[in-house]
Amino acid sequence: MNKLANKVALVTGASKGIGAAVAVELSKNGAAVIVNYAGSKAGADETVATITAAGGKAIAVQADVSKTADVTRLFDSGIEAFGKIDILVNNAGVMTVKPIGECTDEEFDHQFNINVKGTFNTMRQAATRLADGGSVINFSTAVTRVNFAGYGIYAATKAAVDQFSRIFAKEVGGRGINVNSIQPGPTATDLFLNGKSDELIAKLASASPFNRIGEPVEIARVVVFLASDDAKWVSGENIAVSGARS
Repeated sequence: MNKLANKVALVTGASKGIGAAVAVELSKNGAAVIVNYAGSKAGADETVATITAAGGKAIAVQADVSKTADVTRLFDSGIEAFGKIDILVNNAGVMTVKPIGECTDEEFDHQFNINVKGTFNTMRQAATRLADGGSVINFSTAVTRVNFAGYGIYAATKAAVDQFSRIFAKEVGGRGINVNSIQPGPTATDLFLNGKSDELIAKLASASPFNRIGEPVEIARVVVFLASDDAKWVSGENIAVSGARS
């Protein structure tokens, strides 16, 4: 499959989980991939190794997306390596589950700095440095639709991402760039499954008529579609990928 032949994709937070699955799936469809990571160099190197072992092209670049200078360097490194960036996937994110009344200033700031400012920082670069005809896919969450107790701050950060996406789509559409956010439901990553009992996983699965939670590759395939020319008329949308859960 070569839906993304000659394209270059930047995926933030791609050292593990959904981000790694997205990077691999983009490569399978022909894109060269810039694998961003904040702290897990070993995970990023593993993602790159998986891609290159299959004949793809990828590099790993460390950057904290909450820091303006890091994001500028991230774009610089990607363009230096591959000549351009066509696809931006804002996957990097953090989540603290705690009632609003119990959250600390530090927990609030950490989530907003990564989830909101990080997305802002990369989109600000993309506004002038993403190739014409490119695509931006921002990660949101299905939690914005179901309103679980304990997810207030996290859901607020992702609601901001959804609104960023709607407005940025109008700002860069004149260059042929489409912008969307996707809202995954529970997905079987190590991070999500860690610490959860079988009973809790079963309860979460039962909220979907498919009676299971999602797999990372199922999210990744939606990203591939949104990054392809097939989706150019899809822009400014917030798309749930949750198995009819939300």
